Amino acid sequence: MNKILIITHTADNFSIEKVTEYIEKNDCEVIRFDVDSYPLQNKLSTVFQDGEWISILETPEAKHRLDDISAIWYRRAYNIGKGLKEEIDTKFYGAAMGEIRNTLFGFFESVDAYSLGKPGVYRRLDSKEEQLKIADKLGLTIPATCLTNNPEEARKFIVKHQNVIAKMQTGFAIYEDGVENVVFTNVVSEDKLEELDSLLYCPMQFQKMIQKKKELRITIVGRDVYAFEIDSQQFEDAKVDWRKDGINLIDKWSRTELPSDVEAKLLELLDVYNVDYGAIDMIVSPEDDYYFIEINAAGEFFWLDNLTEGNLISKSIADVLCDKAPRRNNMVMA
Repeated sequence: MNKILIITHTADNFSIEKVTEYIEKNDCEVIRFDVDSYPLQNKLSTVFQDGEWISILETPEAKHRLDDISAIWYRRAYNIGKGLKEEIDTKFYGAAMGEIRNTLFGFFESVDAYSLGKPGVYRRLDSKEEQLKIADKLGLTIPATCLTNNPEEARKFIVKHQNVIAKMQTGFAIYEDGVENVVFTNVVSEDKLEELDSLLYCPMQFQKMIQKKKELRITIVGRDVYAFEIDSQQFEDAKVDWRKDGINLIDKWSRTELPSDVEAKLLELLDVYNVDYGAIDMIVSPEDDYYFIEINAAGEFFWLDNLTEGNLISKSIADVLCDKAPRRNNMVMA
């Protein structure tokens, strides 16, 4: 029986269970590696001797051989080393965490089997600049964009385009007095030009604001394309960034079809990156122009999956992992 290794964490959502269910229907076995249980509960060993590589994962429940897995789904790597800070001397903590991360990511990168996602792939897709340049070369339409820490360049861009949005290139939150404040996309008007001096300390991404007829979230798994749309302009809190009202919109997305040329270019984008999963954000203007915004290497899909009959996105992920559907070959020694 083929074994599929899922890399995640104990607090991940139910999408893991849905994908696992479909993997088991494909007569494959699932091994779950919760990285937040490493190293205090999960033990990982890789040994080379007598001309053979052997990898062993020991969890509180079982002991697994990992050197003979057929595929790996690198889904999440949250809270690695959870609880370790309370267990060891503070002066050793930083060094220990460095070794822990290097060991884990080194193993994930080196697995000689098909991988749906890798740390190296995620790092590459963190570059919004490369994404936009590749999308532009493929013929996708992108908004006018300025990435800078130079206040003067930002001011010139804002004056030229007038309606401009500002956003960070990474998703994060600022914690103040125990309250999580997520940094969303915001409109920057000309009366805010003097406030841009702080760019000197932290670069930002500015884009010409595209008027929205609808917003799209497109999840691609292998060659399967799941496109959903929402009219975010009906909801005040969602007009600039739909995520601000994401909970209220969770069941208001609907399945849609992409123009064939747009779909082909998005599949080509995944070909360029040699990946089999991408969550893509696009905007459709009132003139029906399709603007590429970004691709997320591990973007969430569960709320859209629930809007399909039988959780089809989960099924596509399982089929790709079990080699039941076309996939891009990314083995270490392919």
